[in-house]
Amino acid sequence: MTEPNSEPTTAQEVNSVANGTAQSREVPQSNPSLGANWERVTLEKLVMASLVEQRVARRWRNGIRIAWIVLLAAAVWLGMERGGTTADVTKPHTAVVEIKGEIASGSEASAELIVAAMRSAFEDEGSKAVVLLINSPGGSPVQAGIINDEIRRLKAKHNKPIYAVVEETCASAAYYIAVGADQIFVDKASVVGSIGVLMDGFGFTGLMDKLGVERRLMTAGENKGFMDPFSTQTEKQRAFAQAMLDQIHKQFIDVVKTGRGNRLKETPETFSGLFWTGQQAIELGLADQLGNLDYVAREVVKAEEIVDYTRKDNVAERLVKRFGASIGAGAVQSLKVSPALR
Repeated sequence: MTEPNSEPTTAQEVNSVANGTAQSREVPQSNPSLGANWERVTLEKLVMASLVEQRVARRWRNGIRIAWIVLLAAAVWLGMERGGTTADVTKPHTAVVEIKGEIASGSEASAELIVAAMRSAFEDEGSKAVVLLINSPGGSPVQAGIINDEIRRLKAKHNKPIYAVVEETCASAAYYIAVGADQIFVDKASVVGSIGVLMDGFGFTGLMDKLGVERRLMTAGENKGFMDPFSTQTEKQRAFAQAMLDQIHKQFIDVVKTGRGNRLKETPETFSGLFWTGQQAIELGLADQLGNLDYVAREVVKAEEIVDYTRKDNVAERLVKRFGASIGAGAVQSLKVSPALR
């Protein structure tokens, strides 16, 4: 009697085992059609899958970049025109131009933006008068001078009144601008005046000597570096700077006297650089009467509708500044030495 064979030896036996209990012990085999190259085929599939994944990621990155470019282009397009009024300027109204913050080139209170806004306000047929709404501690005498000159030119050309309305502060260069108006309205607690000029800086020569630091400044011209904070200032240089400040101060005084005329009650302190409350400014003839924007529009201009003509930085400029185009501007500004009306 023969012993049963422990393994199937024929195709039928293989099938019977596959259909029977032996099926539970079946072990996955490599695809016979791949033969000995199955490792290479598997590797190729993995590489192809990685390439597809990289291609998809690259498309996403490119799509995001294109979206940012489109967004930036839209912002530039929307910001090509600086902010201004969108109201119906043909109807009777009081035109308003805000002067807020430091008066300086490149700021929102620069001569470029303020003059452009004033021109539009004067030219529109519906504007019955122009109001300068001021809240500024001062700034550049050059920028203030440009605006003051333009106020007088526009008044004569268009034969329209212009008023200054002071909120918290109207000092130095801001007051330089305000005196070009026909009347100045203030709040009783407003700060007005500071008719003076300053040029500030620091000197570190004594500290450098104590620390043993040597300043190596090379110039072509005897006085080229006379405002350098790390170099000693001579009496001749000090006198030169003071003469320049005195001349700018005189220009400021002349503008105030021309603008205020007989209303000005001059005292020894009027042009000393002091500042006063709005109530005191009225008593000294530096301002005319109490009143805010609504009061002037309603009672003086007789046109209660107020239209804002103020120009501001456009959207593109704000984006550029926000993303760092002006990084370091503060440090550069702190090193500038120039006269200021503040």
